[in-house]
Amino acid sequence: MTDSGRILICSCDGTVPLGTEAIRCGCNSEPINATQLCGVELDRFRSIAAQDGPVTVACTQEAALFSDIAAQTGRVGSVQFANIRETAGWSSEGAHAGPKMAALLAAAAEPAPDVPFVKLESGGVILICGRDETALEAGNLLKDHLDVTVLIEPPATIAPPRTTIFPVAKGKVSAATGHLAAFEVTINEFAQSRPSSRNALEFGPSRDGARSNCDIILDLTGGTAFFPASDLRDGYLRADPGNPAATLQAVLKARDLVGTFEKPRYITFDASLCAHSRSGVTGCTRCLDLCPAGAIAPAGDSVAIDPNICAGCGQCAAACPTGAASYALPSADALMRKLRAMLMAYRKAGGEQAVVLVHDEPHGVPLIDALARFGDGLPAHVLPLAVNEITQVGLEAIAAAFAYGASAMRFLLRDKPRHDVSGLRRTMALADPILSGLGFGPDRVAAVETDDPDVLIAALRAMPLMPSAPRPASFRAVGRKKDVLRFALDELHRAAPVSADIIALPAGAPFGAVEIEAGGCTLCLSCVSACPTGALRDDPERPMLRFVEDACVQCGLCQATCPEKVITLKPQIDFRAARAPARVLKEEEPFCCIRCDRPFGVRSTIDRVLAKLESKHWMYPGSSKRVDIIKMCEDCRVAFVAEENFEPYRTPSRTVRTTSDYLRERGTTEG
Repeated sequence: MTDSGRILICSCDGTVPLGTEAIRCGCNSEPINATQLCGVELDRFRSIAAQDGPVTVACTQEAALFSDIAAQTGRVGSVQFANIRETAGWSSEGAHAGPKMAALLAAAAEPAPDVPFVKLESGGVILICGRDETALEAGNLLKDHLDVTVLIEPPATIAPPRTTIFPVAKGKVSAATGHLAAFEVTINEFAQSRPSSRNALEFGPSRDGARSNCDIILDLTGGTAFFPASDLRDGYLRADPGNPAATLQAVLKARDLVGTFEKPRYITFDASLCAHSRSGVTGCTRCLDLCPAGAIAPAGDSVAIDPNICAGCGQCAAACPTGAASYALPSADALMRKLRAMLMAYRKAGGEQAVVLVHDEPHGVPLIDALARFGDGLPAHVLPLAVNEITQVGLEAIAAAFAYGASAMRFLLRDKPRHDVSGLRRTMALADPILSGLGFGPDRVAAVETDDPDVLIAALRAMPLMPSAPRPASFRAVGRKKDVLRFALDELHRAAPVSADIIALPAGAPFGAVEIEAGGCTLCLSCVSACPTGALRDDPERPMLRFVEDACVQCGLCQATCPEKVITLKPQIDFRAARAPARVLKEEEPFCCIRCDRPFGVRSTIDRVLAKLESKHWMYPGSSKRVDIIKMCEDCRVAFVAEENFEPYRTPSRTVRTTSDYLRERGTTEG
């Protein structure tokens, strides 16, 4: 566990019962108690912040104040903050929440790795799309802040403006691509307005396929959104034109979208690990199927992820079987280190049957705060874990949580999610048979879909208390996503109540075996060439197809490539695979060259070719030496042709028969 350093805990004017002893045991540190750290005891924090070493403050409400004071002291390192008030102390079970406080403080002390950013430069060029005067009103509100163009959908029956302040055109958006600072819009029925318009705005000749570039789009058409998961597209603002409050809110947001903006590069992508396709044959499409923002597109043998469009849902990283796509806010190993610190501190402080409640900041924090302020608060054994997006959590985090000693895991989702969460549901569906097969039982992982704090607390209270792993692990997760996943699953297997070696998994799982119909396999080895992970291998000495299950990600490229269609995928997890040698799927006797005795092919294949051609094809008559060419390696074949001085592909000589020949034969027969 990371050194927790100095921990300052505050009872917030005596409203929070502090579990000092539990914190001391769980965090391996003597906590410094306070009653009003942000007020009369602020000098205590100032003196501690001026010293070197990690500092964690058990308060998030006054984090800005504490950060400013720390900066004034010349402190170089940052101060970490943990909320033990709304999440633990303000609860009907607050007096028993000491182990939970220790867990939250230990998790907060874990350093967060830096995240790379991408820059977007917006010049403030906005296209306002509407159907009536609402679009013009929005343009008037923004004309002093942005470069405005208004596009009115046909029939565009609106009164002409008294003065021309910004362009007004007619047209309907047929397609839109791009992102903040780089939108491109295709418009049909496009026409410029006439300055001579009198009682109604008139337009010139219209045309289809007109294109426009802009930095911001304000959609007030009230129709279908221009983009999938439109709420996730930076720079695209959409509001119901019949709702003045929503329209004004969108206008105010648009006004601020000028200048240089930074957004996290949520996904780290390594194209060399991608199993999307090989030689024009499509294999894995998991990320393409799940991305709600349309940020992922095929790019040859791999896919390409546009960081400017990516909204950070993380479903691609959670589903990627090879680790080509990995989440960076935080990375998979950093998230697991936080889980490790939380659950180990909870156990050391005497906590039992921990339930990890995964939530995001915008949705989960207000619900938890509402429970603390107006209800009974979270139960003492429920440990909230905040992440950037719920859908970023992959199987590695679930496996690690149970290996570290969690008894259950719940994902707090919106009642109506902002985007499709099918990726998370697939992850839970994958985790369920693994946990059941290892003896944990069903329903250990589930989602709570609500915007109501009362529904949340009811769901948590309805959960039966379930035992955790009998032998909790303490491993440290380091490395790439796939390595972390394998390590977490191995540790889960060691810690589990039941030691099952093989567990069947649902279709689409990233683990499994490859089976072949040996009788139909010709050992052409096209599957070996297609396999992106090296799970299928040949042998340089003998005609052989081998399989390493630990490397297989069930991408399906081998199955799609096989010309004989004899390959079948078998989704499963074999916990012995990491230590198992390569398994032979098909092996045959080699065919040796009749001149140099060097093996160059498969005997059954050569015999099959000879059976089809010898004495049955004009190029290979039975008595001809041409047949021997098939029995030679490529080097001996060239030498043999030169020695025998014949052209292997020349048409045999033919005798031309005339009428006299036929008459002569007839006369001989009649005579």
